[in-house]
Amino acid sequence: MPELKQLHAGHAPAVLAFELANRTYFAASISDRGDDFFDQFTDRYNASLAEQEAGICAFYVLVAEDGSVYGRFNLYDLEDGTARLGYRVAERVAGRGVATVAVRELCRLAVVRHGLRTLRAATSHNNAASQRVLTKAGFVPVGPAVPADLGGKPGTWYQHDLVLQP
Repeated sequence: MPELKQLHAGHAPAVLAFELANRTYFAASISDRGDDFFDQFTDRYNASLAEQEAGICAFYVLVAEDGSVYGRFNLYDLEDGTARLGYRVAERVAGRGVATVAVRELCRLAVVRHGLRTLRAATSHNNAASQRVLTKAGFVPVGPAVPADLGGKPGTWYQHDLVLQP
């Protein structure tokens, strides 16, 4: 059973392998990270860990039993009880409910670990899979997302007002 774990230094090789293996798949629905991302991976990864340590962001990976990464689930700009959610899942597990389960778990962790009350996420109009994940996880559309929010693609912002479930 895959497990959602907070990102740490030891995840770096599996995260890089995940990003490389799924680069073409991701580029079909979201903006490509570009060669610089991979050329500077170690520096960017360490910067992410520093942001997490500072409480600015919280990064999670969905780790398979064999240690490989099935997905990345991130909370950005933690401030005043709110954060932005971003996520991506491996092509090999897409369409199996993995993202929905992980987003629901991250919503729970957002409350109990990070004291958040509201999450926002943007998805492009052509990313129906992400729209389904957000809707199934309790997010509702709240307005348009401009292309600058989504790497040049128009879309919709979704919001989830979090409530700790018993």
